[in-house]
Amino acid sequence: MPNQLTLTPRQRQDLRTIAAMIIPASEEYRVPGADDGLIQADILATLGRDTKPVATALDHLARLAGMPLAELDAGARDGVAQTFRADGGAPAATLVRVVLQCYYRDDRVLRSLGLEPRAPFPKGHVLEDGDWSLLDQVKARAHTMRQVS
Repeated sequence: MPNQLTLTPRQRQDLRTIAAMIIPASEEYRVPGADDGLIQADILATLGRDTKPVATALDHLARLAGMPLAELDAGARDGVAQTFRADGGAPAATLVRVVLQCYYRDDRVLRSLGLEPRAPFPKGHVLEDGDWSLLDQVKARAHTMRQVS
């Protein structure tokens, strides 16, 4: 069932701002911040069941800020973020988790960590359909019989 709840433009703006505060861009490591357009698009496309708690967290953040977060000066933003971290509860934790999971699956970030942006197996080897040889070690074990109640 498609998710009917979406973020408002203000929530999206606050999401981008708080994401940049969670993970800023780094010239030294040549990685984008979590406010990067591709990462933000991934967040919005994959929110799914997390949309409601993320929206709740962003609404709480807006109440603390009293205005769009991006319009606050850096000191005020930091103060709002500290309060948000202290009393945001589970919705704040969900917001941070969503930002982190989308950030760390971005190909540019994976490359900067020395990882290949693809599944680690089968490393280019093609597995033939019906080739169950990987299970030979399991099949060689003694059978275990258990009583089922």
